[in-house]
Amino acid sequence: QVQLVESGGGLVQPGGSLKLSCAASGIIFSSKPMAWYRQAPGKQRQLVAAITSGGITNYAESVKGRFTISRDNAKNTVYLQMNSLKPEDTAVYYCKTWSSGGIDYWGKGTLVTVSS
Repeated sequence: QVQLVESGGGLVQPGGSLKLSCAASGIIFSSKPMAWYRQAPGKQRQLVAAITSGGITNYAESVKGRFTISRDNAKNTVYLQMNSLKPEDTAVYYCKTWSSGGIDYWGKGTLVTVSS
């Protein structure tokens, strides 16, 4: 059974930083692509960043230069380091992986609130 558990969300002031973690189980983590998505109130869920099993990354334009996705295969964990946070980064952040057969697996999300 695939499980993805996010942590690290919270309240932060504009300009601040947070580091999100997603611990995975039930998969061969090192062979899986991983991604972070976010969903703001009243908006659709959108891709924030992704990382392949080989460590190639891509980012949404809105977070380039501010967010960094990384993975630790020994810990079965993917991270999202978020710097220079803006109020518009406020959202529930979700961890996702997917199978070659097209099945998506999602975590339950962690709330990030950027506010003074």
